[in-house]
Amino acid sequence: MRSTKVVLLAALLALCACSQKDPATTTNGGSATGSTSDAAQLARLFDEHFERELELNPLDATAIGDDRYNDRLALTNSAEYRAAEQALDEEFLTRLLAIDREQLGYQDQLSYDMFRVLREQSLEANQFPFHLQPINQFYLLTSSFVRLGSGASVHPFETVKDYDDFLSRVDDFVINVDLAIDNMKEGMREGIVQPEVLMVKVIPQLESQFHDNAEDSDFWMPIADMPDSFSAEDRVRLTALYRDTIESRIIPSFERLDNFIGDEYMAAARDTVGLGDLPNGKAWYEYMVRLRTTTNLTPAEIHEIGLDEVARIHGEMQQVMDEVGFDGDLKEFFDFVNTDDQFFFEEPEQLIQGYRDMSAHITELTRTLFDIAPKTAFEVRRVEPFREQSASGGSYMGGTPDGARPGVFYANAYNIRARPKWAMESLFLHEAIPGHHFQISLQQENEEIPQFRRFARFTAFSEGWGLYAETLGRELGVYTDPYQYFGALNAELWRSIRLVVDTGIHAMGWSRQDVLDYMYANSAVAPARAISEAERFMAIPGQALAYKIGQLKIREIRNKAEQRLGEEFDVVAFHREVLQDGPMPLSMLESKLDRWVDAQL
Repeated sequence: MRSTKVVLLAALLALCACSQKDPATTTNGGSATGSTSDAAQLARLFDEHFERELELNPLDATAIGDDRYNDRLALTNSAEYRAAEQALDEEFLTRLLAIDREQLGYQDQLSYDMFRVLREQSLEANQFPFHLQPINQFYLLTSSFVRLGSGASVHPFETVKDYDDFLSRVDDFVINVDLAIDNMKEGMREGIVQPEVLMVKVIPQLESQFHDNAEDSDFWMPIADMPDSFSAEDRVRLTALYRDTIESRIIPSFERLDNFIGDEYMAAARDTVGLGDLPNGKAWYEYMVRLRTTTNLTPAEIHEIGLDEVARIHGEMQQVMDEVGFDGDLKEFFDFVNTDDQFFFEEPEQLIQGYRDMSAHITELTRTLFDIAPKTAFEVRRVEPFREQSASGGSYMGGTPDGARPGVFYANAYNIRARPKWAMESLFLHEAIPGHHFQISLQQENEEIPQFRRFARFTAFSEGWGLYAETLGRELGVYTDPYQYFGALNAELWRSIRLVVDTGIHAMGWSRQDVLDYMYANSAVAPARAISEAERFMAIPGQALAYKIGQLKIREIRNKAEQRLGEEFDVVAFHREVLQDGPMPLSMLESKLDRWVDAQL
């Protein structure tokens, strides 16, 4: 199912073209000992696959600024789509394996190995019925379409053709909604359904788009913001078409899905919340763990890592309590930082402006630890009201490689008393600078690596880097306020708790209440965030594991490099080396950095 695999395997992350390569490798990835013919064959294979993948998945093309397929969406909920995707994976894996890897240079071997992993991951996913659960409160095709059609996402609304293209995309959206309903009905027959507690959260997201008049809809935004350069004739034509399309096609699709979920699906939704409770759920979750962490760690091993990290971070929090002179235990300190007025803004826009104010200052501080920075512009936006109740505290959407669309840090200002000031610096470092904005934009801007590597994603690398970026705060000169450092510790603690509760939910039979109880007992988290995060873990099994597992590995690799190089260790060069080849499985990253250290000894 492509909609799931896009999330799993193909988001927009990035790398820098101005990197300093190992002297044994060339800028195009070949080497003095690599076979030119094999390298050329590999490059042609990558280029052909990338083109065919974009044609199969038009929205991926739009996301990177390629407008050739802007008039269509992939019918990701159809059996025909799944068959086409599987056939593409099988064909290109077979063709890849026919190339002699040993005849390739080092960079081409990296590309070979990453491409193989991606194809094998995608094929392995086919044994699990992702398509029977196409909708949950966190990944909802209707909410994504609202963002697309309102102009808040990747579809441009700059030319008349852009406006007409979106109307064509509506046709595919309507079909996808009906296909999703058909798949969910099949899931009901086979006992593969979503938890009721998640589907309850879908209803208000759908009903937020019910309007009697098109002008009240988020889909009307492109008409309200129509460029002045459009002719009077086009303005009249598009206004009429958008009004009719919104009222007669889009809103009825939302209503049809809402009625099906409320009238039929909800009665079949399950009381349990873990993936392990579904048929073949144990194997399904184990696959998700391997996919998300790019390791062979078992759920039980990850659970124990989480417990150990929670205990370690609690000890560091005690030191902060001593520094600020707090008289009480850790639980009382959690209550204090969660309730005292000094830690909260009064208005949501103050929170958003606070993040905007950080940008220039933190960008300047990064120069002490980084000698590479993206060209892509960056901005902060508030999470849209229609999805803020179910959205995470922050997220990042990559820009386009050509700079036409900036990278965006979406900050959630829903329930301002759940968004403490002390959490802001660490969240900014993770989602923005030097976290995802650096990594994603640098990767996309690098024209020296194959296209698929410019846009490939390995979650443990990307989210591991985001959390590692948070831990750089004191080195950068951030976290000068002890409460902000507490916020960083709490953020790291949160990712450690995720190891415990994600495995608890999906492998150990924990209930939703078990998860909430553990969160409240071990962190400074307000109920609004605890509930949305707990339900996020239920909706996307294994994803929450990537952060801490990735960060621990990157830190382990750095520690090993520091020990081996001693005074010769250069943190700026280390960060360049981690980022310059883009995301990859953690074992490949470790081998690459070992090779980098070896070259300096």
